[in-house]
Amino acid sequence: MPEPSEEPAAGTDPGEGRADGATITPYRDGPLIVRGSFRLQDQDGVEIDPGRDTIALCRCGRSGIKPFCDGSHKRSGFSAPSAPSRPRPAAQILRDGRRES
Repeated sequence: MPEPSEEPAAGTDPGEGRADGATITPYRDGPLIVRGSFRLQDQDGVEIDPGRDTIALCRCGRSGIKPFCDGSHKRSGFSAPSAPSRPRPAAQILRDGRRES
């Protein structure tokens, strides 16, 4: 897993804007890397302490430390692209709507 590149500013709200929020990068055949200012919580809203500013979230479902990645995707032969194979319909509708404005 990549090491943290920088610390987010203290007191920033992840919802304030893209510049202050998180960047989520799906790695080809690997985890989702989350960088920036973010909060991680379970389905009941209980905050999970990530322990660092950059984390890897499991996509393969085989990690022993879910929701975090432990590298199990390498042993299991997990395969997934970094980008979607086709655009999401909702995203296309939003882009088209912005062009018409």
